[in-house]
Amino acid sequence: MKKCFIIILIFLPHFIRAQDLKITLLGTGVPSPSISRYGAGILIEAGSSKLLFDCGRGISQRLWQLKIPLGKVNVLFLTHLHFDHVVGIPDFWLSGGMPTPYGLRKNALRVFGPEGTKEMMIHIQKAFEWDTRSRSHDAIRNNSGIGLIVNDISEGIVYDQDSIRVTAFLVDHADFINNAYGYRIDYGGHSVVLSGDTRYNENLIKYAQGADMIIHEVAAANAESEKSPLAQLILNYHTSPENAGKVFNRIKPRLAVYSHIALITTEPTIPPPSVKDLISRTRTTYNGPLEVGEDLMSFIIGDKIVVNRSIAENK
Repeated sequence: MKKCFIIILIFLPHFIRAQDLKITLLGTGVPSPSISRYGAGILIEAGSSKLLFDCGRGISQRLWQLKIPLGKVNVLFLTHLHFDHVVGIPDFWLSGGMPTPYGLRKNALRVFGPEGTKEMMIHIQKAFEWDTRSRSHDAIRNNSGIGLIVNDISEGIVYDQDSIRVTAFLVDHADFINNAYGYRIDYGGHSVVLSGDTRYNENLIKYAQGADMIIHEVAAANAESEKSPLAQLILNYHTSPENAGKVFNRIKPRLAVYSHIALITTEPTIPPPSVKDLISRTRTTYNGPLEVGEDLMSFIIGDKIVVNRSIAENK
């Protein structure tokens, strides 16, 4: 039986040891253009490495808000190619290659994603060819910083470097989507699982066994909104709080966290569910440690799990 220790920090930073995993929720939102929940993006820091998982709207701004030069994040993993998970790539890629303090990328950006990722990145390069060609005439331009190394992945270990192992596993986003992935990151004897966009999924449960922490998507609507065809369509592609609770019960992580939070309403007069609603509905199937993510909330996985809300509450 795992012992679970969770500390919540409101103001004080936490000393990170070399073997600890740090996870920051850069964006916890969905396609809606919210200014409080930016697009999908999770930063994983392990040792000196910084890995980015998904790159939705506003992820570059969140990184620089943390005073992290974009160029210091040299590896990007994509769960799938829906626009809310990839629309921030041009900004992240090109801004990171600038020789300014917010950029400083010295080597090519490495991108890992499902089938279609290579093709998408080729077209992104073509779309910004005028920009990159014109900037190549700048004497101070570091052209290697806008290089790309792209890999279409399949299930299994996709990255194993600097004692960090990243394993991709197929999830169930929809009947017609056969290449959506979740990821498991192992480092220093600790692990975190990212669900990506999925419905209740046995393969995720299989790959998440023994993980310290799981970050899972969730979608919910109030009773009135649930009746609409649009809400039914959205809910059919995602995981309800009750089903997420069942997933958590099967995995028994030291901490479960919600991100990619879809609080659905189909009419301006009908309020969306609240965070309290998510929690209460999850509690019908799961009674373990649970956090509802906010942008810039961070977690440190070591002997204890430290939850830091200080930045998130002052964003």
